[in-house]
Amino acid sequence: MAKVSRRPVVLVVEDEPLLRMNAVDMIQAAGYEVLEAGSADEAITILEKRTDVRLIFTDIQIPGSMDGLKLARAVHGRWPPIKIVTTSGRVSVGPSDLPDGGKFVPKPYTSAQISRLLQEMLM
Repeated sequence: MAKVSRRPVVLVVEDEPLLRMNAVDMIQAAGYEVLEAGSADEAITILEKRTDVRLIFTDIQIPGSMDGLKLARAVHGRWPPIKIVTTSGRVSVGPSDLPDGGKFVPKPYTSAQISRLLQEMLM
């Protein structure tokens, strides 16, 4: 039986441990339950086991069989209700690079930016 949270669940996909910890802290402080993955493959495994993930927050440059943009498209194709936020400090992404409704936040981002964006997308 998959665990279901009362708070919206956000999956953070980030291969850099310190950046992942920082993102997790910001998202938890905004009132969400957070799951963590260090690669796209790990994220897919989590999504296959959980039915309550509402949003993925993924870095674009991640290791594994796909980068964050490919992950975003894969998640949108397989789990269309899941919202998608991508981030990067190295590349810029336009709306045409993302699945419908996907958002891009450049690094470095602030707690206020993330909190506002998640609230806008999940409420």
